[in-house]
Amino acid sequence: MSGHSKWANIKHKKAKTDALRGANFAKYSREIIIAAKIGGGDPQGNFRLRTAIDKAKAGGLPNENIKRAIEKGAGGGSGENYEEITYEGYGAGGVAVFIEAATDNRNRTAGDIRSYFTKFGGNLGADGCVGWIFEPVGIITFDKVIEPENKKEKPKVIELDEILEASLEFEPKDVYEEEDEIKVLTTPDSLQSTTEGLEKLGYKAKTAENTRIPSNSTEVTDPDIAKKVLLLMEKLEEHDDVQNVYSNFDIDDNLMEKVNI
Repeated sequence: MSGHSKWANIKHKKAKTDALRGANFAKYSREIIIAAKIGGGDPQGNFRLRTAIDKAKAGGLPNENIKRAIEKGAGGGSGENYEEITYEGYGAGGVAVFIEAATDNRNRTAGDIRSYFTKFGGNLGADGCVGWIFEPVGIITFDKVIEPENKKEKPKVIELDEILEASLEFEPKDVYEEEDEIKVLTTPDSLQSTTEGLEKLGYKAKTAENTRIPSNSTEVTDPDIAKKVLLLMEKLEEHDDVQNVYSNFDIDDNLMEKVNI
């Protein structure tokens, strides 16, 4: 299942630049607010909050922002009343698109998302039209090289086989390498137990989160369609209310470079 989502890989590379950092900061804060509101402000007893904080820290969100978001969600500050909602549709070329959003104004968000689909040659569909394509899974991410707190010590290198062997008792769906990270794929129900089990064995996760992977893909070979698909994905990602966007498009790397979005 490695390399399961073309958009996930593109987004992963983009996250290493500052271009979308402001938008990502807002998404990290919103997820922390929601998690704290649902399960309380103590990350030790709230796995969703703990993983939201870990993801935010990995993305560079300042500690002060994290603290403020926890206070808002747990009732220590002025809280936003966010509703979690999903949208489904088809982009140009018939590619499937699934969106997870958190909004305080359902009509505004739906109107914006519908306009994006229309602008870039797609259409917003009914609930369930593409949702069946995207399987919910958990992904646990580990850095392959762990920098020690004591700079005099050598960095710790984690091998794929090491994580694979350690995770076998938790029955992962897959274990694979992706650039400078090792990822463990789980079911949504076993994400917490697998994360905590591996950490008890000494493997501290960088992030652990629920996500979705497409069960099939739609190949895009036309440059104009590829451009529309990528522009739609970027526009959706930039929207403040959109938390996650998934798609099943498959665009060749050479065509991706020519489109140059």
